[in-house]
Amino acid sequence: MCVPGVENLHLDCSDEEACRRVCDGAVEVYNLAADMGGMGFIERFRVECLRSVLINTHMIEAACRAGVQRYFFSSSACAYNILLQQDSAVRALKESDAYPAMAERGYGWEKLISEMFCQEYWAERSLKTFIARFHNVYGPHGTWDGGREKAPAAICRKVVEAIDNDSGTIEIWGDGQQTRSFMYIADCVKGIDMIMHCEDLVATPINLGSSELVSVNELVDKVEAIAGVTLTRRFDLTAPRGVAGRNSDNSLIKQVLHWEPNTTLDCGLRETYEWIRDQYYSRKRGRRVVV
Repeated sequence: MCVPGVENLHLDCSDEEACRRVCDGAVEVYNLAADMGGMGFIERFRVECLRSVLINTHMIEAACRAGVQRYFFSSSACAYNILLQQDSAVRALKESDAYPAMAERGYGWEKLISEMFCQEYWAERSLKTFIARFHNVYGPHGTWDGGREKAPAAICRKVVEAIDNDSGTIEIWGDGQQTRSFMYIADCVKGIDMIMHCEDLVATPINLGSSELVSVNELVDKVEAIAGVTLTRRFDLTAPRGVAGRNSDNSLIKQVLHWEPNTTLDCGLRETYEWIRDQYYSRKRGRRVVV
C-alpha cells in the first residue's frame, strides 16, 4: 500500500546494501522486518527464522553509520526461557525471565542475540536503541492464509471456511489447552511509539503485549460467538503447538509508561474476523487480497 508523500521501497533487508539505502537520511529506524510466521512456520523453518539475524546485524550497522538518532527493534516473547512455559496456567513472564537463556529454537535465539546487538551498539557506539518483546500481535491487514498466519487469523479463517463449506467442523492444532495472550495491532503501534521516545528505556528490553491469558479453545469460543456458529472441533495432536503457556507481565511498562492495551480481545477479534471474512470472499470472487 502506497501512502502519498511517503517513499516506499521493496527491498531484501538481509542484504547489507539494501539496509544502507533505507537508513540513508533517516532520523529514526523501526526494524520490524523478519522472515517468520505462526507456530507452524517457526517450528518447521528454523533456518529461515535464524537468517533474520542478517537483517538485524546489517540494519543496526547501517543505522549507526547513517547517524540515526533512535533505533527500534521488534523482539519477541519467544526469547524467553521455554522451561518457564511448560504449564498452561503459566506465571506471567517478566523481562528478567529471558535469563538464564533457553529461548525457543531458531526464532527465539535469533531474537535474543539481536537484542544483544542493540545493547552493545548503545554501550560501545552510543546508538540509542529500544527493544520491545512482542506478545502475539494480531489484527486486520495481517497474514491470514498460506502458512505464516498466527492463531487468531488462522482460527478466523477456519471459521469462515467452515461456514462457507458448510462442514460444521474446525481443526485445532494440539489439544486446545495451550494458553497465550494476544495484543491488537493498534495497541502495539501506540506502545512502539511510547517505548521509542522514552529515555528511561534505552537498550532495555521490555514486554509489549496483553496480560489477558486465554486458551486456544477459548479463542475459538470467541470467534464462534462472533460468527454465530458452533463447530465440532477436531484436535490434531501431531501438529505444532508451541509451549504450553505464555503470558506477558506488564509491571515494567505500567510503571515506566503507564501503558496498558486499550482494545479488549473480544473487540479486536471482531474487527479481525470481519476483515478476514471480507478478504476470504473477495478472493473467492477473484479479487486481489492481502494474505
